[in-house]
Amino acid sequence: MDRKEEVLKLENQLCFPLYAAARTVVNHYHPLLKELDLTYTQYIAMMVFWEQETCSAKELGEKLFLDSGTLTPVLKSLEAKGLVRRYRSREDERVLVAEITPAGRALKQKALAVPPQVAACIPLQPEEAAVLYRLLYKVLAGTADE
Repeated sequence: MDRKEEVLKLENQLCFPLYAAARTVVNHYHPLLKELDLTYTQYIAMMVFWEQETCSAKELGEKLFLDSGTLTPVLKSLEAKGLVRRYRSREDERVLVAEITPAGRALKQKALAVPPQVAACIPLQPEEAAVLYRLLYKVLAGTADE
């Protein structure tokens, strides 16, 4: 392989270890979230609702880096499970708003056990995790306009 083709080697791709690491971490969540009857995407949406209770679909999509085509079925399924309620904004009917329900609030207590269990599966020291966190958000900030 000549020098020019080195760029095509898997070991030279930043995207590959990011992709593989993300899959590995999310796979650690699956058995824990199964007990909560949530998918990973539903779980991260619920994390937003546990933090702020109510938000527009657009705002939720921006926080989670998800488009409306992905977010709509997530919100519908959370509503079907009785964890959130969706409605149109009184100020602007075009805006879809979702808010957590009492059942959604109650689920938060069960979910408190998830982060420490996942963290225990990731072989990073706290300071390494903090560096990785900052770097990943730096990457996300650079792609947020796409």
